[in-house]
Order: sequence, then structure tokens, then C-alpha cells
Amino acid sequence: MGCTCAAIGDYSKALECFQKALNMQKTALSSTHPDLAITYNNIGFVYDTKDDYQIALEYYQKALDIQQKSLSITHPDLAMTYKNIGGIHSSMKDYSKALSYYEKALEIEQITLSSNHSRLATTYSNIGVAHQYMGD
Repeated sequence: MGCTCAAIGDYSKALECFQKALNMQKTALSSTHPDLAITYNNIGFVYDTKDDYQIALEYYQKALDIQQKSLSITHPDLAMTYKNIGGIHSSMKDYSKALSYYEKALEIEQITLSSNHSRLATTYSNIGVAHQYMGD
């Protein structure tokens, strides 16, 4: 429901749904359960879409903290969270931090994805844009 609301632009309803899901998950799951990270990422995405970058970063960081404890170091969800955090730093014009997170995502994607996968292409593009803004 939260994803549907976000997709149609009803961000307040999306946040309400994601927050309800998060509250239920916190009651039913361990504090390092990967499903919590998914919900934190979803909340971060809504704030990111609303250009509330600092709040989005906080939620993405919560997702990352859980994923680093509960997933393998090459899990695709970890790469996605690194890219989300990189995107926030890019939006906040901190391109060196963005580049650092994009490179972490790339390391995982080079292991887990085929060489012509679209997500890999997106990561290479993000890295290129960060270098461009840094004047490299």
C-alpha cells in the first residue's frame, strides 16, 4: 500500500502506511531483520522524492546499519542502499561522498550482476556524473 501511494504521489499516505508497517515489524521482528531495512529504505525513498534529503539519509542509514549486520557483504539489497545513500549525497552536492557510496555499490554489482545488467550501467553513470561534478 505504501509503495502504491508513493507511486501516485500521495507521500503523506505512503509515509503513514510505511510507518504502520515499521511499527508492526518492530514488534514482531528482531532489530536486525532484513525486512526492517526494506521498510527504512522505502521511507527514505519517500523523503528523498520530497527532497527532504537529511531525513531520507537518516532512514537510508538505518537500513544500511541493519543490512550490514544481517546480509552478506555482496547482497544486492546492500548495493541498492549504497546507491540510495550515494544519490542523497549527490543531491546535497557532496560528490566525493556520493562517489564513495557508488563505488561500494559497484563492487557488489560487479560480483552479483552480469556485465551488461542495467543496474550496473546506472551505477557506472552515477560514478561518471560524480566525477564530472568534482571536475575529474
